Amino acid sequence: MAGYLLKNCAAVIVDEGKGPVVHRNVDLLTSGPAIVAIGENLEADALPVGTAVQDAAGWFVYPGLVNTHHHFFQCFVRNRADLDWTKLSVIEWLDRIYPIFSQLNEECFYHSSVTAMAEMIKHGCTTAFDHQYNFPRHAGKRLIDRQFEAAELLGMRFHAGRGGNTLPKSEGSTIPDEMLETTDEFIADCARLIESYHDTSPFSMRQVVVAPCQPVNCYRETFVESVALARDRGVMMHTHVGEGESPVIQARHGMRTVDYLEELGFAGPDAFYAHCWELTHDELRKMAASGTGVAHCPEPVYLVGAEVTDIPAMAAFGLRIGLGCDGAASNDNSNLMHCLHSGYMLQCLVASGRAHPVPPPVDFLGYGTSGGASLLGRRDIGRLAPGMAADLFAIDTRRMDYVGTRHDPLSLIARVGIGMATDMTMINGRIVWQKGEFPGLDEAKLSADAEAALSAVEF
Repeated sequence: MAGYLLKNCAAVIVDEGKGPVVHRNVDLLTSGPAIVAIGENLEADALPVGTAVQDAAGWFVYPGLVNTHHHFFQCFVRNRADLDWTKLSVIEWLDRIYPIFSQLNEECFYHSSVTAMAEMIKHGCTTAFDHQYNFPRHAGKRLIDRQFEAAELLGMRFHAGRGGNTLPKSEGSTIPDEMLETTDEFIADCARLIESYHDTSPFSMRQVVVAPCQPVNCYRETFVESVALARDRGVMMHTHVGEGESPVIQARHGMRTVDYLEELGFAGPDAFYAHCWELTHDELRKMAASGTGVAHCPEPVYLVGAEVTDIPAMAAFGLRIGLGCDGAASNDNSNLMHCLHSGYMLQCLVASGRAHPVPPPVDFLGYGTSGGASLLGRRDIGRLAPGMAADLFAIDTRRMDYVGTRHDPLSLIARVGIGMATDMTMINGRIVWQKGEFPGLDEAKLSADAEAALSAVEF
C-alpha cells in the first residue's frame, strides 16, 4: 500500500490542531496509513513508486467520522413497528425487546456487525465504537472476537466496548436471565479481550473499552471492578447514563447516577457516557470538571420523546462531546453522517427555550470527528493534517443537491445534510468504499449471508 494522490480537490477540511479550516483547490497525498501532505500542485512525477493518482475535481474531502456509541447487534431487530416507543413506557419497551435480543446467536452477532459497519462506511464513518452488552448464554463468549473479524473484513477501525449485565431481574433490572453474567465472568472476558486485541500503537485498528451496560442493570461491584481493570490496563471506560435511570439510582443508592459513578471512580478523562439527556446543569458541570465525555445520540430523541439533550449547555461548560448512531432499537439506521444533521436541527428546534445558544454547524462536524477521537482517547484520528491517519471521505459536489451550498463546506453536512452515500471512503490509507462498491467484496453476497443468518432465528 504505497499511497494515493487526490488531485485537484475542490475543498479539503484541514485541522492542524487549532480548528478546521477550508483549503480550496489543493491536493492531498497519503503514504501507507498516514497523510503526508496537503497543498497546491503536489507533483505526481515526484511521488513514491506505486502511488495512485485519483482525480478529485469537485470533491469536498472531510475527516472520517468517529462513532462513539452503537449496538451493532440491534441491526437484526429493526423496522419493528410493533416496538413503538410512542405507545410504550421505557420499562415496557425494555421488557418486550430484551427477550428478542436474548435469542440472537453467534452468527447473528457477526453478520449484524458487518451490516452496521458497512452502512457506516458508506456514509463516511471510519472509526466505529460499539457497545456490545448482549451475551446470551447459548451464543458463547466469542462475540466481540467475531466483531473484530467483521471489522477486518471491511477495513473498519474498530473500538470494541465489552459490555455486560450482572443484576438479575428479580433484583430490579430489566435483563432476562439468558443475558446475565456474573461480575467475574464479565471482568475475565474484558481482560481476555484486552490481552488479545488491544493495540496502542500509532494508527491502531483495534482497541478495547471496558463498558458495563448501565448502572441500573449491574451490581455496584461490577463498576468497581471495571474501574480497577481499566485503570490497570490503561483502557477507556463507557456506560449508559442519564436516560431515565437517575431516579432509580437515587432510590437504590441515595444519589443520582453522575454522583454514584463519580463516587465509584467511573469518571474522568478515560471515561465517557452515552446519552445524558436528563442531567442537570450541575451534573454537567461536574462531568466537565472531571473530564468525563458525552457520546450524544440525537436520533433516539425522536423515539424516546424525552427532552432534547442540552448540547449548548454541555458545550458552554466545556464537556468533551462526540456523536453516536445508537443501536437500531432506537435508531433504525447506522448513518452517523445523518446524525450530524439531525443533531444540529434538533438543537435549533428548542433553541428559544435554552439558556445557551446553539453551537454553529461546524461544531457538529467537530463532534463527529475530533470530538469522537477525544472520547476514544485517540490523537491520531479525527483531523486531516500531515502525520494524521489517512481516514477521510469525499463528496462530489458537482450535483444539483449542492447548488448554492458550496461556499461553506464546514457547515454543509450539519446544516444541509447529505442524502446519499459518499463518493469515496478511505480508512488507514486504504480505499474501502468507492463508486458504490466495497472494493474486493461482493455486497450482494454480504447482504444475502446476513439475511440468511437473521432468518435462522425465530423471534
